[in-house]
Amino acid sequence: MSNRIMEIERDHSLYPERMKALPGMPQKLYVLGSLPRDDIPTVGIVGARLCSPYGHRTAYHLARELALRGVQIISGMAAGIDGYAAEGALDAGAPSFAVLGNGVDICYPPGNRSLYDRMIAAGGLISEYSPGEEPLPFHFPARNRIISALSDLIVVVEARKKSGSLITADFALSQGKSVFAVPGRVDDRLSEGTNYLIAQGAGIAFSHEAILEELDGQALILKGESTRKQRERSARLQAELKKKASALSAEALLVLELLPAEETASAEELSEKLRLPIPSILSSLNELVRCGFADEPVRSRFILKR
Repeated sequence: MSNRIMEIERDHSLYPERMKALPGMPQKLYVLGSLPRDDIPTVGIVGARLCSPYGHRTAYHLARELALRGVQIISGMAAGIDGYAAEGALDAGAPSFAVLGNGVDICYPPGNRSLYDRMIAAGGLISEYSPGEEPLPFHFPARNRIISALSDLIVVVEARKKSGSLITADFALSQGKSVFAVPGRVDDRLSEGTNYLIAQGAGIAFSHEAILEELDGQALILKGESTRKQRERSARLQAELKKKASALSAEALLVLELLPAEETASAEELSEKLRLPIPSILSSLNELVRCGFADEPVRSRFILKR
């Protein structure tokens, strides 16, 4: 991951496809780390800052189990539910992403410093606000539309009847996204919002399997999008290979042939397949990253650049 802040205009190829099709999206994004991949299912998990132990456990568990099954997790990196969801994904060894209500160079809340650093290293921080912009109150409802835009499905874990999490759910519904909510006790104020969403027709997030089942219902769309992107990526790669072949070593070309497009691979795994020493594989992988053919989304694991 890069510690350099990227500025990505709406007409740039890196600007998320999920956002391009929606109205009201920002003309520019600032990114520290990386963006969620367009061809992988993404779930946004949001909820109360002052959450209960039940909410803490549920957010962490849902995020971890989904991340272990290849789902990207996105949140607002707020205290409480958002932070616990991000930790669950990161502890699963997966990238996690957050949309901030301030510049990406500012860690807010300050108590999430460790999480902030982990997300830069394995995932990314995203904002429509310029570096240096402070976390003003009106920034947070606005950033919620980006959380929902980047997600295929939103899960609200705990929320009061009037809360930012329900604003996120409203944005998601207006964008045509699925909304799930974790049920809670009827006498618990932190469950007022989630029980209300369920009464209004939201899906019941009683387990990670329920969320995966909903994502499976979108699988044909996701698969079609993934296949199209693979074809485009393959064509682009072939064109670049012809142009840059002289810049790559013979061993780098061998590694490139086996570099996966959908899942990451380690130097050890590639070494076993190619029967080449690990230092040689690492040198080739660094060469491929340097020349723009590969990415390292998670430390020491590599993937074909999209």
